Amino acid sequence: MSRPVAFITGASRGIGAATALAFAREGYDLVLTARTLKEGEQHEYGSWQSTTTALPGSLESTAAAAKEFGSEVLLVRSDILDTASVLAAADKALDHFGRVDVLFNNACYQGPGNMQRVLEVELEQVEKIYRGNVLTPLALAQKLLPGMLERKAGAVINMVSGSALNDPPAPADEGGWGFAYPSSKAALIRMMPSLRVEHKDSGIRFFSVEPGFVLTEVMKANGFDDKIAARFNPTPPESIADIVYWLASSEAALEHHHRAVIFAPQLHKKLFGEDK
Repeated sequence: MSRPVAFITGASRGIGAATALAFAREGYDLVLTARTLKEGEQHEYGSWQSTTTALPGSLESTAAAAKEFGSEVLLVRSDILDTASVLAAADKALDHFGRVDVLFNNACYQGPGNMQRVLEVELEQVEKIYRGNVLTPLALAQKLLPGMLERKAGAVINMVSGSALNDPPAPADEGGWGFAYPSSKAALIRMMPSLRVEHKDSGIRFFSVEPGFVLTEVMKANGFDDKIAARFNPTPPESIADIVYWLASSEAALEHHHRAVIFAPQLHKKLFGEDK
């Protein structure tokens, strides 16, 4: 039997990179996509205003680490704002490996509009947020799910956000969050219940994962430092990766299949004790 294949978006750093390594350790081959192919590339990461910078991490760095576990890794530069580029990556994955067993829609829109107030956010920014956070993940699911259904096995896992489930404690520029980003993640959350009822008893797992507070390189680029992050008890990316792999592979995970959202930090503590 051929090795299973995981397709992970946003795999150049953070949760995506950690999840790639978690699957590599367990014998998966990988298809990794992101904007940053090589170290040092500059892309847009600003939440309040445009911030084009180079952040640590790249697809090539993630792949090098994954290959140490014996994984074959296909790297495809793509941008979730360019849905065609992501679907082209899916085509390359199917051409190369012949299958995708796990789809992890991890990448999300990075750029202005995420934190603006309702009267300040531009419609063009909202369109980009929904393109990256809703339409592209939907297109990938439509592309890769049919093969899983034919094999009667697989998993589609979406990364969502607690901000989609809770009222902001304050405006975004005063310590809370805005409208556009949470609303896009709320829309993404609704994908999984629909897939579950449309493909009942299909053998496919459908999960939405809420990671809690994870201090990513993008957040650091937007002004968060370790001192600020300590107030929120951040969760390591590796702990989220553990949960994503467990949901995709463990029989015990099926007990949680009815849940609208999996709260990863709480589940990790229950399953594995304290975070790494």
